[in-house]
Amino acid sequence: MRRIPTYAPAILLGLFLSLHPSAYSPAAEPAARHSLWSLKGQRNTIYLLGSVHFLSPTEKLPQAMDAAYEDAEALMMEIDMDDLDPAETQQVTLELDMLPAGQSLEQQLGKPTYSKLSARAQEVGIDPLLLNRFKPWFAAMTLVHLQLVKMGLAPTSGIEQRFTTRAVADKKPIHGLETLREQLGMLAGLPERQQREFLLYSIEDTDRIAEEVDELLSAWRRGDSEALAKLLAEGFDEYPDLYRPLTTERNRRWLGQVEALLDGREDYLVIVGTLHLVGKDSLIDLLEGKGQRVLQH
Repeated sequence: MRRIPTYAPAILLGLFLSLHPSAYSPAAEPAARHSLWSLKGQRNTIYLLGSVHFLSPTEKLPQAMDAAYEDAEALMMEIDMDDLDPAETQQVTLELDMLPAGQSLEQQLGKPTYSKLSARAQEVGIDPLLLNRFKPWFAAMTLVHLQLVKMGLAPTSGIEQRFTTRAVADKKPIHGLETLREQLGMLAGLPERQQREFLLYSIEDTDRIAEEVDELLSAWRRGDSEALAKLLAEGFDEYPDLYRPLTTERNRRWLGQVEALLDGREDYLVIVGTLHLVGKDSLIDLLEGKGQRVLQH
């Protein structure tokens, strides 16, 4: 079976970080860098922060990220986190995540694969019957989600949730680049073959998932945009039809919204998945192509 890169679920679950020991002595280390960039408008500053949707509750964010938040009068995220309607969220979820009436995941996967799914579900602490009515992509994301929780990572400690909590308390407005329906619709619209591959990977290659999470988290902590871009390029080369709608096409849709912020007076903190900010056709690459000077902090 081909390996599905961790970024397949990263649109919602995000990039995940851990720190590997440095190969350099402290005296030889370069100045610290972060997954944080900025660019200047005529009267304001726009900060671009690469998000990690799951983090350990004990994770302390770099001071540079806190400073960018303090400087910003408003925030922009992939979706408007503080104005999500619970009833609408439930409705969208049921529409996009559930199989049609009369269908089951067991029927789609066949008994041998469904048996593996059942075993994996029990390992991460969920009753397999609860997954049987979900489409493969959502069942896969549920398994990955629960595995991340077992690794000590939590969505309530992720970048978006931390800054949403602060922004609500500070009465800073939050704007969304897209709606929840648009975001989930991209995943629900993946071809069935890709959904099943993603699910099989989440069932069978759990050790590799942990390694990939570790690798991505380490690169994020170092602000290593080259390493992150390499990881993205590897996935794109192997799965162009999967990566194109989830990454580059979204970057192009978001570009105009980010550019429009440069005409205002307010400083903004824009928070998107880190892999949207590295490599070819990233938001930063597209902004630089428009003549903008983007500085990494």
